Amino acid sequence: MARATLPAITAGDGGLTRYLDEIRRFPMLQPQEEYMLAKRYSEHADPEAAHKLVTSHLRLVAKIAMGYRGYGLPIGEVISEGNVGLMQAVKRFEPERGFRLATYAMWWIKASIQEYVLRSWSLVKMGTTANQKRLFFNLRKAKNKIQALDDGDLRPEQVKEIATRLRVSEEEVVSMNRRMSGDASLNAPIRASEGESGEWQDWLVDDSASQEQVLIDEDELNSRRSMLENAMSQLNDRERRIFEARRLSEEPITLEDLSTEFGISRERVRQIEVRAFEKVQEAVMASAQAA
Repeated sequence: MARATLPAITAGDGGLTRYLDEIRRFPMLQPQEEYMLAKRYSEHADPEAAHKLVTSHLRLVAKIAMGYRGYGLPIGEVISEGNVGLMQAVKRFEPERGFRLATYAMWWIKASIQEYVLRSWSLVKMGTTANQKRLFFNLRKAKNKIQALDDGDLRPEQVKEIATRLRVSEEEVVSMNRRMSGDASLNAPIRASEGESGEWQDWLVDDSASQEQVLIDEDELNSRRSMLENAMSQLNDRERRIFEARRLSEEPITLEDLSTEFGISRERVRQIEVRAFEKVQEAVMASAQAA
């Protein structure tokens, strides 16, 4: 799964367009085909299976990467970093959990791109904690919502509202706003030819998905999460604990540790895990059919 085996964005005019045309040629995978390829890679480290899983999701990476164009970084590098996150997701993907790779990979893609943005966007490290990162990637959006479009310090009431919206301290809002103000603002006034004027962002071309499509995708993801949560509500406390520990944790707990926790054999833990997974899978399928 080396990056060299994937399409790349060439320099010059039309490079992004050619790249997008190229990745559209890779076929989308049906659920069963995706499952079998993921099994082949997880069990046999089959590079061909991994390559098909990665290339079939390059469009997802490009779509997510377009949402980070406002930071002034080369879009080719942003997409490349997103592809790294996708490859990490493929390496860690467990098809037995019953979810599609795209749902799992979105987190890895966004995390990889955001780390790149934080490393590259400013010479000063912009954020290290989860709160600082959330503030960095949402401050401009929050300022736009309250019409705080001017450069410079925010008014006290604006600081308070943003801090409440983003669940951070007012001091963090003030500090981040000052650190980010040294870069060119999307709202900076510019004058175009023949008397035309406006803001810099007015001349930016946004090839990302429409707001309607973004809302559709978010609704679908929320629906899947809701179905999973409803399905898990049918489990008793022990089944839920074992299911979450074995199937949903980034670092699954061993059968040995769970057998010690509950005072039962490892085989009994495995049986409970399998049965809990079957219950959840049946409930999710029933909810999907009823929808």
